[in-house]
Amino acid sequence: MIQRFLLLIAILALSVSPALRAQEDDIPTIAMMNFGYSAGQTLATKGAFDVLQAYGYFNEEERAILDRGEDMFGENMNVLWRNAGSDTPTANLMVEDALDRGVDAMLIVTTQVTQIAVNATRDMEDSPAIMFSLVGSPYFAGIADAPCIKPNHVGGSQYHLPYAESVAVMQLWNPDIKTIGVIIAPGEPISVSGGRNIRLAAEALGLTVEVANVITLSDLNLATEALVNRGVEALINPVSSIILSGTSLLQTLTAEYGIPLFGIFPYHVYNGATVAAGFNNVYGEGVIQGRMLVAHMNGDIDISEISINRTEDFGIAINLDSAEAQGVEIPDELLAMADFVIEDGVSSAGATRELPEVVTTLPEMSIEERRAADLAFLETLRCTPEMIAEQRAEIEDTWAEG
Repeated sequence: MIQRFLLLIAILALSVSPALRAQEDDIPTIAMMNFGYSAGQTLATKGAFDVLQAYGYFNEEERAILDRGEDMFGENMNVLWRNAGSDTPTANLMVEDALDRGVDAMLIVTTQVTQIAVNATRDMEDSPAIMFSLVGSPYFAGIADAPCIKPNHVGGSQYHLPYAESVAVMQLWNPDIKTIGVIIAPGEPISVSGGRNIRLAAEALGLTVEVANVITLSDLNLATEALVNRGVEALINPVSSIILSGTSLLQTLTAEYGIPLFGIFPYHVYNGATVAAGFNNVYGEGVIQGRMLVAHMNGDIDISEISINRTEDFGIAINLDSAEAQGVEIPDELLAMADFVIEDGVSSAGATRELPEVVTTLPEMSIEERRAADLAFLETLRCTPEMIAEQRAEIEDTWAEG
């Protein structure tokens, strides 16, 4: 509570400080906004900042300021660096602060803050551009209706969580598994939709799904105990701020009960998940976000004409240390499929706790080559009249059926 109060005071203080306003009218000011602290949010933020630095918006000294999580007022760009500490009221306040300052664009990581920012700017006549990443369900969350049916100032990338493949890995671990447990945070749309998709994928494989709900981090203990009492043989949970911040606690709890903890992002193994199988390019989502912002600022694209990207990238990671603590055996077949394995705290492929993916840097190329590659990628996202008409028809059909 004290930390939240101090954070609120800090944001309010900054919002009235003229010394922190943009230094020059022609220097763009953007806000980088995260909901909380996690390896995934760090990776996505790094991807976006790497792109901006590659295009010369930051020098090394300015980038060092950003890497410390501080505001940066530079020669070519000003960046307001905000993190809500997984607190929704603070997230609302930091969006209001950015709008009061008249930022030119918002780079937003995670669904919660994107929802807040889109709702706050939906009816604005001159809204800042919004580019989002690490949003798994932009349509379920009300951020957009379809890839091309969205607010004109909004763009971004949706990561695709391959729930069927993720759940199938549980059967690779144990072909005889019958019952799995799922912990859902009802207050978070991505958790609700993810829980539904996990259930559908599991039931299609003939598995029984037991569900427990949590409202706060303190509920995880009782939720896990309840699921174990119902006979679950493993846990696999959809994304939520509670799960992201509580994975280490879940690892401890599953070790007590002798069951494995499955994650749906490979980087979750660094938080204690035994096996993590799912979306494997969080860094790349930030890169796409950065590409969109640069092209928008350079006038190369009209963000209203660019569809929301959808990325599919599947990977597997295994934490043998967690498996040992839980008394769980990992089959050789599953080990052979892993992109990286952690044993004695060390990754087999160079991933680290701070940057828990194998690829966390941009490819080397000239600025001309980079711009050509980025524009070619963005051209694949251009909405055509045919695409818009088709998506509108699909929406109308859905409404008619509902």
